[in-house]
Amino acid sequence: MPEPATPAQRWYRAVALGGQGHYAAARADLLIVGGSRTDPALRALAASTTGSLLRQLGGHATAAGFDGRAASIALGATGAGRAEALADAFTGLAADALGTGRLALAQRLLGRVEPLLTDAPDRCVVRWHWVRAETALACGADDAALADAERAVDLAAALASVRHQVKSALLVAAATAAAGDRARSAELADEVDQACREHGLLPLRWAAAMLRAGVAESAAAGAAAGEAADHAARIRDRGGVFAQAPR
Repeated sequence: MPEPATPAQRWYRAVALGGQGHYAAARADLLIVGGSRTDPALRALAASTTGSLLRQLGGHATAAGFDGRAASIALGATGAGRAEALADAFTGLAADALGTGRLALAQRLLGRVEPLLTDAPDRCVVRWHWVRAETALACGADDAALADAERAVDLAAALASVRHQVKSALLVAAATAAAGDRARSAELADEVDQACREHGLLPLRWAAAMLRAGVAESAAAGAAAGEAADHAARIRDRGGVFAQAPR
């Protein structure tokens, strides 16, 4: 990827690198943006993105520190970027709370995000539906989870970000499994795997393999578990540090 000319371009590059699983390179760019004298909203986005990278690898408790920092910075921001930065920070905090078992807090934080979405870009709305779907799954509300995941798919279709489209599809696969249709979930996860392979989305490919290992028939499940282990090894080679050793 070309060398960024502005802090905003550096943040965009960090986001792209993180989506491909180049964690060390992404963190390096985010450190530069976060330590710069650029717009507070952009510095808040850099902190939120750092939290997201940690969360992808199971580090929800550590991510909460970065998302809390992002919220603090964003509260002092002004202008058009404030709503986006706050929405990202609070959505990240909700995901952190969910990952540490605090479902009621996750729901309250999601409620704080909702009024911000009118002034935030559509990608923030998609992320909000992701965490709503994940929270619903944790609460056993499978129908609500599927509805939010499908809404994310619809909204992501209009975005330029392939990663948002693919992650939304992965959540539909997970919600479909929770609703009891494991065979259909495995089919959807296979489609996600193909999209991840095509676009180099290694972290999502690992997550899809983990899902396939849990829902596919025995032989396919074993193969998927092996693929997940291979993907995890590649993630570690790129600087990804799992909070716990992946199974």
